Amino acid sequence: MIVEYLRYRVADGAAFEAAYARAAASLAAALECVDYELARCAEEPAVYILRITWTSAEDHLAGFRRGEHFPAFFAAIRPFVGDIEEMRHYEITDVRGAGGAARADAPPTMYEWAGGTAAFDRLTEDFYARVRKDDVVGPLFAHMDPSHPHYVALWLAEVFGGPTAYTDERGGYPRMLGQHLGKGITEAQRRRWASLLMDAADAVGLPADPEFRAAFAGYIEWGTRIALANSQPGATPPQDAPTPRWGWGVAPPYES
Repeated sequence: MIVEYLRYRVADGAAFEAAYARAAASLAAALECVDYELARCAEEPAVYILRITWTSAEDHLAGFRRGEHFPAFFAAIRPFVGDIEEMRHYEITDVRGAGGAARADAPPTMYEWAGGTAAFDRLTEDFYARVRKDDVVGPLFAHMDPSHPHYVALWLAEVFGGPTAYTDERGGYPRMLGQHLGKGITEAQRRRWASLLMDAADAVGLPADPEFRAAFAGYIEWGTRIALANSQPGATPPQDAPTPRWGWGVAPPYES
């Protein structure tokens, strides 16, 4: 993605805002546009900043500007083209995040709701004790590293919104992918893996509220099906991707 910033200095702010309210319909309809925002300077009300996030600079310049939505967009803002003081594309960096005010109003992460890394360590210790005794999925872990349960706990903690220890210490997605390539996992083994993990979640006291368990089960279903597909002979999954980050979905934690 890329961000376009336009700085305007206009004489008639009301007419300018009305024009962009009309033009916004074209941005909302354009597949090349991710989002947009018009802001007015508090100290100099005649100055405006328009921020538009595009899927790429090429999609903006060659896609949107040559596409079906541009004529209506340009017709709406044409009277103010001469008021543009700056119009440039900016690349997004890794330096970004939410501030304290945003976090104060946000629900806890699934990692926090579960009880932190210690809770996931308890989960994986109990789970892999069950796995070792299981005749369906156990053979996949016959030569398991003694530290494997802890590594999986780090992975789950990161996935559910906790520290990035698995990525920082273990290599993130490429390392996890390597654990599955060529293993030929069967559907029966995938189902047993998921079932044993749910049993372990009950045994160690992970939160049992419907919201947490639905989101937790959603990731386990998604993750095990990805692992199943990646493990098959001839599979060619992406070799580099970020560690997934899983949230509450449609139902955040219920607190009466």
